[in-house]
Amino acid sequence: MPALFHRPGAPRALAALLASIVLAQGAAAQSPAATDVANSGLDAQLFYQLLIGEIELRSGEAGTAFEVVLDAARRNKDEQLFRRATDIALQTRAGEQALAAAKAWRASLPSSLEAHRYLVQLLVALNRAPETLEPLRSLLSLTPAEERAALIITLPRFFSRSADRTGAAALVEQAVQPYLDASETRVAARVAMGRAWLEAKDAPKALGLAQAAHGLDVSAQGPALLALELLPGNPGAEAIVLGHLKAKPDSNGVRVAFVRTLSASQRYADAVVQLETLTRSDPKVAPPWLTLGALQVELRHPNEAAAALKTYVELVQTGGAPAMQRGASVSAPDDDDEAPVTADEGLTQAWLLLAQASEQKGDFKTAESWLAKVDSPQRALEVQSRRASLLARQGKLREARELIRRAPEKSADDARAKLLAEAQVLRDVKQWGDANTILAQANQKYPNDVDLLYEQSMMAEKLNRLDDMERLLRRVIELKPDHHHAYNALGYSLAERNLRLPEARTLIQKALELSPGEPFITDSLGWVEYRLGNRDEALRLLRGAYQSRPDPEIAAHLGEVLWAAGQRDEARRVWREGRSRDATNDVLRETLARLRVDL
Repeated sequence: MPALFHRPGAPRALAALLASIVLAQGAAAQSPAATDVANSGLDAQLFYQLLIGEIELRSGEAGTAFEVVLDAARRNKDEQLFRRATDIALQTRAGEQALAAAKAWRASLPSSLEAHRYLVQLLVALNRAPETLEPLRSLLSLTPAEERAALIITLPRFFSRSADRTGAAALVEQAVQPYLDASETRVAARVAMGRAWLEAKDAPKALGLAQAAHGLDVSAQGPALLALELLPGNPGAEAIVLGHLKAKPDSNGVRVAFVRTLSASQRYADAVVQLETLTRSDPKVAPPWLTLGALQVELRHPNEAAAALKTYVELVQTGGAPAMQRGASVSAPDDDDEAPVTADEGLTQAWLLLAQASEQKGDFKTAESWLAKVDSPQRALEVQSRRASLLARQGKLREARELIRRAPEKSADDARAKLLAEAQVLRDVKQWGDANTILAQANQKYPNDVDLLYEQSMMAEKLNRLDDMERLLRRVIELKPDHHHAYNALGYSLAERNLRLPEARTLIQKALELSPGEPFITDSLGWVEYRLGNRDEALRLLRGAYQSRPDPEIAAHLGEVLWAAGQRDEARRVWREGRSRDATNDVLRETLARLRVDL
């Protein structure tokens, strides 16, 4: 018998044989002499019917398999069989058959929640979303009261593939209408509506619903999570998040998500405030300490960075809690990936950050000792680049460049990365001409590389080749129209030179539209407003930028506008803070020299 399965046409022959057995079994079942005893719902007739269906499916006869399994499902009113029939149709992209199976499923088992879900999803997939309203209402009605709020919040997901997002939002509104007043569901209903309107690109309506839901229950996570989706760019949304965290300080999931949003907008000082709260509330959880250390490095707070990073290392090495709950990871600034998933990866990142913190303090020996701990082939080039930076800062520029050039190239990207690293080392020691030469050569080797073009434009600006800078930046924008740094750099350059100020403002506003809330872009906009004579607006923007990112360059601009406004004590305070973070900052030093201010 086993040999039968290896002969051509055997599956169809076996199917025919089994079909005759099924018919015989069916006749026997109807005979007066048939035994009435049944130990299982899977009787002989059903067994053979399912076997035929699977054989037909493997033989490529999906239509026959579908009919056989669907008939078995109808006869037995079996949830699993209806699901199988629907899945067979979906596997063969027979959408109408799948829909027919789902409708039969619901008709046979009208209280089946899964049948309702399948039906709604299929209607959306077949571009028949308006027909989902009745099954959605039925699904909500059948769902147990204690589970209904959770279901309501997920309703917009049913329409994630819908082409008509506005129509989908209207359907969600109609479906949840009966639940807007019930205490158990009123918050969830508004959150679901808000998320649906957000998907429909109607942020003002989504924000209004988030605010309404938050007003009903400030401790509820749903409105805060919706508000996070509206960030950055909506101050009203941030107020919801802050209100929720104030009412429920232990809402760590929301706080972690808020940190990620703030970090993505380079609002590092604001992110640090949230992380410090997080580490105080649960000091044994490791990832927030790593992120806190990374942010403090970015803010040039080396002592605070080292303290946070050493705490992280201790927690990981002593077997403390190295990870947070699933979905609540925190990553380093400007890192699009999740936080390190292994202890080794986290420790490697911590060693590199500790080396940076030591370098900021001018402690090159300690920085090298941290780098020596890194034993990761994937980070070898990064380690060599940091070692090169240490050498360059000690006046050993030739050795620094040679160290990068000798670094092995394990992939095609490594050669490009080495050129960028060498240019960065030269930038760090203000060797603009040599850095420009390296980048020009790199752009010949890697034409139309937006990163290399952008870096070369920055060197052109340092060399006062402003026409070259503008040409390169416009090429970056042409190649990558959403490159917000290019818009900002070009707009700021015009504002700095007091040229084409209306155009400068338009460019910077475009950058801010692409990256809402980013402090350096906000700083640029404040600076161009100052150049245009709008001092009050300039102060508002610059204060906000400095609060989010107390960088020396932003301090230079804010201090100058304060100085011009007669607020000279505050100007001096801001300049001192900026100088304490980086006394070598060119913009700050030039500002103080030009205004003849002695701090």
